[in-house]
Amino acid sequence: MQADPQRDPLSATLSALADPTRRAILARLAQGAATVNELAEPFDISLPAVSRHLKVLEQAGLISRGREAQWRPCKLEAGPLRDLDGWLAHYRRFWEGSFDKMDAYLATLTKGDPNGRKN
Repeated sequence: MQADPQRDPLSATLSALADPTRRAILARLAQGAATVNELAEPFDISLPAVSRHLKVLEQAGLISRGREAQWRPCKLEAGPLRDLDGWLAHYRRFWEGSFDKMDAYLATLTKGDPNGRKN
């Protein structure tokens, strides 16, 4: 079941990012706008399958689609990724603090020995 991006944009972003093909599409779009055919090129899946992936990304707000003549280039939208990064920042402080504690603990274990062996 798809998350409703209007009600819970973070869940929609995480759901969209859960698929490796969609993450690869976003990585490609980070280099610049691309058409569906350009995005489909490296994948061994059908054009309709790529279109379905693009629809999920678009519904999550991660991409937008323009119109240039008969082309509909896709473009990366950074807002949902920025929001996800903000949410992760809380947890980043936790794991960075954990690493700092581990570094201090390891320093006490190896105190005075430049080879890192326990005293």
